[in-house]
Amino acid sequence: MTLQIHGSVAPGFERIRDEFAEGFSEKPQMGAALSILHNGESVVDLWGGVADERTNAPWSDETVSVIFSCTKGLVSILAARLVQDGLLDYEAPVADYWPEFAAAGKADVRVKHLLSHRSGLSAPRSPLTAEQIIDWNHVVRELGAQKPLWEPGSGYAYHAITHGWLIGEVIRRVSGRTVGQYFADLITTPLGVDAWIGLPPSLSSRVAHMQVGSTLAELTAQQATARKPEETDWSGLAMTLGGALAPELIGPGDSDGFNSPEIQAAEIPGAGGIASARAVASIWSSTIMPVGGVRLLDDDTIATATVPQSEGLPVWAVPGPWPRWGMGFQLDSEARRYTTAHGFGHDGAGGQVAFADPAAGVGFAYLTNQMEAINDLRGTRIVDALRTTLDL
Repeated sequence: MTLQIHGSVAPGFERIRDEFAEGFSEKPQMGAALSILHNGESVVDLWGGVADERTNAPWSDETVSVIFSCTKGLVSILAARLVQDGLLDYEAPVADYWPEFAAAGKADVRVKHLLSHRSGLSAPRSPLTAEQIIDWNHVVRELGAQKPLWEPGSGYAYHAITHGWLIGEVIRRVSGRTVGQYFADLITTPLGVDAWIGLPPSLSSRVAHMQVGSTLAELTAQQATARKPEETDWSGLAMTLGGALAPELIGPGDSDGFNSPEIQAAEIPGAGGIASARAVASIWSSTIMPVGGVRLLDDDTIATATVPQSEGLPVWAVPGPWPRWGMGFQLDSEARRYTTAHGFGHDGAGGQVAFADPAAGVGFAYLTNQMEAINDLRGTRIVDALRTTLDL
């Protein structure tokens, strides 16, 4: 099949299209989309490739996909807005909003600890099943009762999936709405964009089929080989939850993990958001300037939410370079460079990249259904090209 890139680029942004097309090299079954807003206006809106490698269905301008941990960035916007509105305090104990959370020595855990991966709840002590993780009340009850894996606040480890339930339950208690409902009310409905935390089942036919690329398969095989049977692999459990998910987050079957319609329909705000690139870029742009008359966060809120909270060597030693986080937002670091050092957003498993950059006036989203890992530079090269294009 001859690759066709669809969509448009504004004059002067042609190099971005070239880098987007280059990302498909030697990946005949891949699909992807890219959207960039500059100063609130669309300058890049591209898509191409295959949405479902099983049928060769093409990626269209209506295709949406699982955005994995990019969802954490969107949920962090919700938390920041509650702070901005005076309804939530980053420094407050979580138990002020969620009294049951004080169990097992967690009375002093702060909201900022949940957001910055410092709560000690990066993985469940008791394994969860695929059926259990679509039951919100079951998961938050388990996490609320759990003893931390390390002293909260003393260090960080990536809360790959639990992050969304933890801060999501605080959002639910404060707003009186589920995360998916609050996300729709505050963000997607006013902006008129296609993004969900909990996909309506009637829209499942629009979702791209996620696939494990060769480098992701290689990475998970390496990790399995290196694992010591006598040690608890808390980093691995943060991803699999003890059996609910595969290490790659999808498979082994065609409809397992985040390819499952049941999991896509559930509210799993650590990794389960589904959106178009156009929607995600618009959301990030609207955090720093009005988009269609909607601005989500003010400058003071952004300044507070992007103060570094976690960086450097994590509790469970993993190879660097390591990301940096503010109040849930992934910050510019060696692990993820944005257009300038002022960027903030969140990557997602398999190659997803999404962020805002107030210094550059950028809202950015690159999404793909071919999940890669080792030396995956598809999104990075586009960001680098954008930086050059904007002469930053």
